[in-house]
Amino acid sequence: MRSRTSRALPWVAVADPIAALRNLARVTVRREAGMYAYEGAVRRAGLGPVAGVDEAGRGACAGPLVVAAAVLPGGRRGRIPGLADSKLLTEAAREHAYAGVLERAEAHSVVVVPAAEVDRLGLHVCNIAAMRRALAKLDPRPGYVLTDGFAVPGMGTPALGMWKGDQVAACIAAASVLAKVTRDRIMYELHEQWPQYAFDTHKGYVTTEHGRALERHGPCAQHRRSYANVARLVGGDVALGPASPDELLRETT
Repeated sequence: MRSRTSRALPWVAVADPIAALRNLARVTVRREAGMYAYEGAVRRAGLGPVAGVDEAGRGACAGPLVVAAAVLPGGRRGRIPGLADSKLLTEAAREHAYAGVLERAEAHSVVVVPAAEVDRLGLHVCNIAAMRRALAKLDPRPGYVLTDGFAVPGMGTPALGMWKGDQVAACIAAASVLAKVTRDRIMYELHEQWPQYAFDTHKGYVTTEHGRALERHGPCAQHRRSYANVARLVGGDVALGPASPDELLRETT
């Protein structure tokens, strides 16, 4: 018989009411529950539904930033075959997991932020605002949110940021798959319009091939001119707009 070894939850960044933290402090996680353990622990503390949020395209110098949110049901229904951090999956495996998330998730949403908005407002502002928008679109509304790396402030919902969250929490992994597959499909479409950059291979990230194409053809409308490697080719500074996610939300809601 397997032993039920447990350990404390490895929370990193915290943005919670005190009562919620007290509840979670009494919760332990069974090792054999794997990446489904954390949100299960939150649900057992009475804080569900639990949503995961993640993004794709932060480090790319071309194409949109895509943010997704997902709520998985508890029990066997919420276990997605092949689910893992999207960066660790092959393209075929991501597509399979993507279909599983769409089929089994209680709720999911995707927000696409164009490259021009990233330039105008700044990456971090766009990322935080898009996370809030993705969560606001969920129905049912989550009672708790898990994010990859850092907690998202100002959501009106208890939230925890988890180190390598897309590898240890299923709902974050589900969001990462939704964001990555959506963004890759967009990049394939952009490749049809601008084949000279080979967006279908590097997906807008900084690679030797991409750098050579930029040097040869210059930036297109999908390149982020606020990124150093692109700004070097076009010259001048990019003037940013609103200084906070709250200002961006007022513009887009």
